[in-house]
Amino acid sequence: MKKPSCLGVITARGGSKSLKNKNILLTAGKPLIAWTIEAALKSHVIEDLIVSSDSKKIITVAEQWNCSAPFVRPQHLSNDVAKSIDVILHAIENMPRYNYVALLQPTCPLRLASDIDAAFYLLTEKGAPSCVSVVESEEKPYWMYNLDSSSTLSNIVTPKEEYSRRQNLPKSYLLNGSIYIAKTDWLLKTKSFISSETVGYVMPAERSLDIDTLDDFNLACEALRPKRSV
Repeated sequence: MKKPSCLGVITARGGSKSLKNKNILLTAGKPLIAWTIEAALKSHVIEDLIVSSDSKKIITVAEQWNCSAPFVRPQHLSNDVAKSIDVILHAIENMPRYNYVALLQPTCPLRLASDIDAAFYLLTEKGAPSCVSVVESEEKPYWMYNLDSSSTLSNIVTPKEEYSRRQNLPKSYLLNGSIYIAKTDWLLKTKSFISSETVGYVMPAERSLDIDTLDDFNLACEALRPKRSV
């Protein structure tokens, strides 16, 4: 079966502040970015895969793992205030022929190829313009509060009486950072992966780690040591 016209973009800048060279740190025997490259290359929906980076080191490692780097990301899209959506729009500008684009962050190494495929199929099944991966939240917004300058509490979400017991609370979800997929023409107009039309692909907590700290990195190393199946 011919793969859909979907461009996979791994966003990996070189200036990580929390963990130096985070995107290429050895993680269970492989550079961190390699786990995302391997999952994307095994996907049935990613037609072509590229890395968007300002770092020669990251580009070299990505190419060693069979991910192409057709351009070097400009510096104004590589600083601390650069937005991921602008990085993706820049990639689309340089690689314009695809009907869909998928943002895959290298800091989410536990995501499987089957997750990427399932998110894409959910998008097409529902006729949605975009799909993002989410994980069920352990903490519920119905029991969360704002605290003002006088130390007075106010509900973030207006609670209903039936929400007084935890087992009655409706499920809530958080973005887990693993997968963002959208129709290219729609994304060019909205400049956001998320709108009222977006559908959410639910991933389990054990595959929803997004590495930001050393503790996160150590958890990823431990989780990736056993052989994983796709």
